[in-house]
Amino acid sequence: MTPRRRPAFWITVWIAAAVLLAGAVALAMLAQSGVLGRGLGEADPGPAARGPGETVVAFYGDSYTRGTGGSAADKRWSTIVSAERDWTEVNPSRNGLGFVNQRRGDDLIDQVIAARPDIVISTMGLNDNFSMPSRADEIEAAITRDFETIRAALPEARLIVVEPFWYTEERPDSVEQIIGWVQAAALGADADYISGASYWLDGHPEWMADDGLHPNDAGYAALAERMDAALAALGL
Repeated sequence: MTPRRRPAFWITVWIAAAVLLAGAVALAMLAQSGVLGRGLGEADPGPAARGPGETVVAFYGDSYTRGTGGSAADKRWSTIVSAERDWTEVNPSRNGLGFVNQRRGDDLIDQVIAARPDIVISTMGLNDNFSMPSRADEIEAAITRDFETIRAALPEARLIVVEPFWYTEERPDSVEQIIGWVQAAALGADADYISGASYWLDGHPEWMADDGLHPNDAGYAALAERMDAALAALGL
């Protein structure tokens, strides 16, 4: 004869089921709101609706614009600069990205265009040095193609191209070569150009994170200060 289960057993089962259901509902609500699935510098969604006088700025960059090496997303230079100007920041920047490096099907440039920004700030080019000189022709062509794509898709947006960042005082020949291509393509796309950014971290090893590759919070603050001055010179 099978023994009958006590009522207390079923009460425990019902309570456990209710807790699991409540947890699942809470997780779904968090995911929908964007609290989950968003780490430091991960793809920021474009604004759903633009408020009166709102300025949307999309950043097209790599780990130095994603904020890798910093302690939090609000410590990265792009977020500091955006907060100072009351801009709505769209920043899907990705580690390792270059004009040819780490490109994949969900191309970041498409996310930038989809945000319909008022301003696009490009900081690309550092990672392409690691594909030089074997992919030189590809890189040069890709730089021109990217800026032409942005200009054609966003004819009314202000395009600002920043000289590619660099992180050591040792500079391979490819650094200047890529800088030259970026500047020429920027001018061809009727973009504003900010020069000198490849030197902004020079002489300050204390501004680098423990990995020796990316800025730390102090480094991003220094980049924000230099970028702030450069943007102010452009009237922003």
